[in-house]
Amino acid sequence: MTWREVADLAWRGAVLVVPVGSTEQHGPHLPMSTDTDIAAALAVRLGREVADVVVAPPVALGSSGEHQGFPGTLSIGQEALELVLFELVRSACLTFRQIVLISAHGGNAQPVTRAVRRLRGEDRDVRAWAPRWEGDAHAGRTETSVMLALAPHRVRLDRAEAGNTAPIRQLLPRLREDGLTAVTRNGVLGDPQGAHAEEGHRLLRGAVAEPGALVASHRRAVPRKTGHGRL
Repeated sequence: MTWREVADLAWRGAVLVVPVGSTEQHGPHLPMSTDTDIAAALAVRLGREVADVVVAPPVALGSSGEHQGFPGTLSIGQEALELVLFELVRSACLTFRQIVLISAHGGNAQPVTRAVRRLRGEDRDVRAWAPRWEGDAHAGRTETSVMLALAPHRVRLDRAEAGNTAPIRQLLPRLREDGLTAVTRNGVLGDPQGAHAEEGHRLLRGAVAEPGALVASHRRAVPRKTGHGRL
C-alpha cells in the first residue's frame, strides 16, 4: 500500500492489526517461522472478514528464551519485545486510532500484556488477542494441522515424531527453569500424528471469530465504505 491508500483507510476509521510471532524451533518437521506464519495468517483472514482492517507486517522476533537450546532460535527477550511493541504502537497511533495485536506465541504473553498496559496508561486504544486452541502445546497435532492448512510444502511430515506428551501444566515449572531441552529431546510437546489440513482449516476458521468480534465491538467510528489492505 502507498501512504495515500493507508491515509484513506485510516480516515474511515480502519483498525490496524499487528501479527506478533517468533522465530524458534518447532520440532524436526515444522519451520522456525511457524508462530509468525500463524499470526500473520490470522491477521490476513481477519482483514478479509471484517471491514476496514489494515494488516501490518509481522513482528517476527519474540521472547523465545526457553527454546534457545535448539539451533536457529532467535529471541530478543521479554524486555526488548515489550519495548518494541510499546514504541511500534505509539508510532502507529499517529495514523490509526485503534490497534489490535495478534500474538501466536505463548512466550510473548507477558511482554505483550505489559506493553498494552503501558500504552493504555497513555490512553492508546490498543488490545491484544492470542488464539487458544485445545490440543498439543508445541509442534504437535494442533500446530502441524494449522501449518498443513497454510503451507503444506513447508511441513516435513516424513520427519514428524512425538515429543513429550505429558500435560503442559506438569512441564511448565522445569521448562521455565531449564528450558525446553530439559523436557523434550526433539523440541515437540505433544504428538503430530494424525495432523491434517482439514483440521487446520477448521481451527483457523474458529480462531478468527473471536478477534473479529473484538474489532467489531470496539469500533469508534462507523466506516463510510469498506475495504482492507496490507502495509
